[in-house]
Amino acid sequence: MNAYVLALCANLSFAFGSQFFTHFTRKFSSTWMNAAKALIAGVGFLLTILLTTGFHEISFIGFSFFILSGAIGLGVGDIFLLRAFGEIGPGRTMVIFGFHPIIVGIISYILFSQVIELQKLWGILFFVACLLVFSLESLKKHGHWKLDGILFAFLGMFFDACGVLLTRYSFDLNSSITPLEGNFHRCLGALLVYIIIKKFSPFDFRKNFKSLDIRGRGFLFLGAFFGTYLSLGLYLKAIQITDNLALVSSISITSVIFSSTFECIWEKKKPSVYLIVAFLFFFCGMFFIWN
Repeated sequence: MNAYVLALCANLSFAFGSQFFTHFTRKFSSTWMNAAKALIAGVGFLLTILLTTGFHEISFIGFSFFILSGAIGLGVGDIFLLRAFGEIGPGRTMVIFGFHPIIVGIISYILFSQVIELQKLWGILFFVACLLVFSLESLKKHGHWKLDGILFAFLGMFFDACGVLLTRYSFDLNSSITPLEGNFHRCLGALLVYIIIKKFSPFDFRKNFKSLDIRGRGFLFLGAFFGTYLSLGLYLKAIQITDNLALVSSISITSVIFSSTFECIWEKKKPSVYLIVAFLFFFCGMFFIWN
């Protein structure tokens, strides 16, 4: 299976899981939800590794970069990402992630000499148009621009992009490491962030988990499985084998379609006119990204 198909499947899986992330973020907090999904996915990766390939030897520098990648991307980045989910919804948040391939492309060019074309700048303009449309929608519905949700989404996108680049660099340093191992190390990095946060800003993990009934716990594990375990497993494999990070990253903007569709189904509502217009700008931007 090639890198692009893996990335597409990863985004479909994440878009499905994001609906559960949004629910529990609004119910508890983004920090709690992130800690829960990192813990559940980390245990899943550990069990899978022990039952399949086992752990391979890894250098201290490579391990450190995996930990740093998880701390930045899955730790800090996902806190902002889920805050954005809670503020403006997963569908609109993923539109902002349309900037992700541009950020990855620029840094990939600097670090890995992977070329990006100037015409991609047209894609940026259309993605900016998406942001303006969503801001206008928020202004009409809520009386303000919802700039905090947009800012959270941008920060989540930026830290996630940094995590992706660090992950690819870690794989380059340790070619024998599998995506499962890379994901496990990254989950450790994310959990380290939440341990530090808990000391300064306590969040009652056990109490909130115990307050969930069987159905709620099932939703939590289902979201963590699809949105973290499966999506990360597929995406890191794509990152490991691709020779063009920017193109693989650009596939992440398909999450807009998947997330918005699942969001409408979850909330049992029709897509708004603003969302349809934003989709038109999104497809125009996607045209320039892919061509």
